[in-house]
Amino acid sequence: MVLKVKKLKSDAKLPSYGHPGDAGMDIYSCEEKTLLPQEQTLISTGISIEIPDGYVGLVWDKSGLSTRHGLKTVAGVIDAGYRGEVSIAMANVGSVSYTFKKGEKIAQMLIQKVERTEFEEVKELSETSRGTGGFGSTGKY
Repeated sequence: MVLKVKKLKSDAKLPSYGHPGDAGMDIYSCEEKTLLPQEQTLISTGISIEIPDGYVGLVWDKSGLSTRHGLKTVAGVIDAGYRGEVSIAMANVGSVSYTFKKGEKIAQMLIQKVERTEFEEVKELSETSRGTGGFGSTGKY
């Protein structure tokens, strides 16, 4: 698959893979911005992408930023029909401010196939051994 990427800012960096076989492509900041503890913001990437019909871009944390600094991606679905700038919604769930540098890896994106579904309203659903057991239903939290 070829993913078409348009630079909206001349100093934007194209997505890239860190290692052969990586599932997620690295996405880069196109601005310097400080995120305070318990704050959420949008980070500019300076790019737009053309995801083929039948696919979706799913945005995920960079594991190092998440585990070392408490930085989490939010609102991570990029639909095939979207052609605007890819901005990464970030939340700082940590206790220390973090400054994103221009050109820094901030998230990763996976391109995945999407199955379109139809919806049928029914009066009852089939029975399973789990039933309506939800959070904590296995006895482990």
